[in-house]
Amino acid sequence: MKVGRSSLVDQVAGRMEALIDAGEWPVGERIPTEMELADQFEVSRNTLREAIRALVHAGLLQTRQGSGTYVSSSSVLEAAIRKRVGRADVLDTLEVRHALEREAALLAAVRRNADNLEELRSALDDCRAAIKAGDGQAYLTADLALHRAVVRASHNAVLIDLYGHLTDPLESSMRKILDASAGGSDAIHSHEALVEAIAGQDPERAMEAVHTYIAEFKDTLLNE
Repeated sequence: MKVGRSSLVDQVAGRMEALIDAGEWPVGERIPTEMELADQFEVSRNTLREAIRALVHAGLLQTRQGSGTYVSSSSVLEAAIRKRVGRADVLDTLEVRHALEREAALLAAVRRNADNLEELRSALDDCRAAIKAGDGQAYLTADLALHRAVVRASHNAVLIDLYGHLTDPLESSMRKILDASAGGSDAIHSHEALVEAIAGQDPERAMEAVHTYIAEFKDTLLNE
């Protein structure tokens, strides 16, 4: 039976998506040329172009004029989340952070291991150093690393993947909060309390620390 054109386009798009999902085409990397891909998939260049357009529309690929086509997301889910969160305001994003980071803190306090504690304390030290140096970008990097470390310490694979998909929009919201605050110094005490609670395996204190810094962030934004 002859395969319809739309089905063939879907098949090619599916094969390309599988390469992205498997990490063979990493985020940020330029994919092979149309000619190379047409030969690889044994399809016409028109079919290939339609498949690429479909993946661009889905947010997996990005075409840059005169440069080529690049991988922009690691999965359709990531692309959809980034697109949706990217349209949300900072307060909405904070509420999502509250839900995810509170659960991560609870689980981290129960499940953390020695490697997790080392990573948490290292990121916290980097936050302190950035505040002392007055380096906003270094603080943003260290703060994001700290929150990622908390999520990793949860040892919940789905939560880790979901939070990872939110990295770019979360960084954007953190930057807006940082710009409206005292360079991170307002939140450092609650971040220290969070790490101490996880180290002490105290889930209630860990969740309270998350609640505290999210509340502080909301106050900062509302009083801006």
